[in-house]
Amino acid sequence: MSFLLDTNILSAHLRRALTHRFVQHSGRLYTSSVSMGELYVWAYGRNDPTKMISSIERLLAYEVGEIPFDNDCAQQFGKLRVELRRKGIEVDTTDLMIGSVALVHDLTLVTHNTADFRNITALRREDWLV
Repeated sequence: MSFLLDTNILSAHLRRALTHRFVQHSGRLYTSSVSMGELYVWAYGRNDPTKMISSIERLLAYEVGEIPFDNDCAQQFGKLRVELRRKGIEVDTTDLMIGSVALVHDLTLVTHNTADFRNITALRREDWLV
């Protein structure tokens, strides 16, 4: 099984909270370009983003593969958005984009915010921070 790491899991790892999980699942860890965008917002929001940018670049170089939000993911996103809205359910756009990447690539989403993804029923979820 391979995993798509949500932004909160990546940030926890950058703070060294999940090193054991990253070693355990080495070679099977991915993140989306959407989560990478969120990480860069976090980094550039610091007074001096230099150290965090370096950490993010090392993460991508050695530990996590990046999956782009491409046309297949965009199509899955559109389909899910319409299905959920017809049921009267709203899901945050960024979360729906990340969930779409996981579904398209048949990955288990690892997130601490499992409740944010509960309405995407086909999505497999794990929380490594509990």
